[in-house]
Amino acid sequence: MAKHLSGEDIENILGLIDGWDGKLTWDALCDASMKLVGKRPTRQSLNANLRIKQAFVEKKSRLKDQPLTERKPNLLLAAAQRIRRLEEENARLNNENSNLLEKFVVWQYNAYRHGLTEEKLSCPLPVIDRTK
Repeated sequence: MAKHLSGEDIENILGLIDGWDGKLTWDALCDASMKLVGKRPTRQSLNANLRIKQAFVEKKSRLKDQPLTERKPNLLLAAAQRIRRLEEENARLNNENSNLLEKFVVWQYNAYRHGLTEEKLSCPLPVIDRTK
């Protein structure tokens, strides 16, 4: 049975995808994720998470379009890998941000359509009494 992924597990797997170098497959990602999660997640459990699935598809597409790189000295190679990982993370986060902005526009329109004011939408959350 697959282990449920926590928020931290998901972030770690997304970081793994961002820094991926070489051929990316679901099996390879599952094997590499085992070190981060503690148990080997199934392809289905990784694919079921929308953020992981989108990052996987985007990374696979970018790897397909990426030209073969030349060999570089170790320090330059490490710096190039870090830059590439950060660029991949930046691209993924920009995509997630765009998706969230689109969702916000839909919510904003639906709130307007149903007569909700900004004041009602901005009310603070109720305080939960945890002493009981």
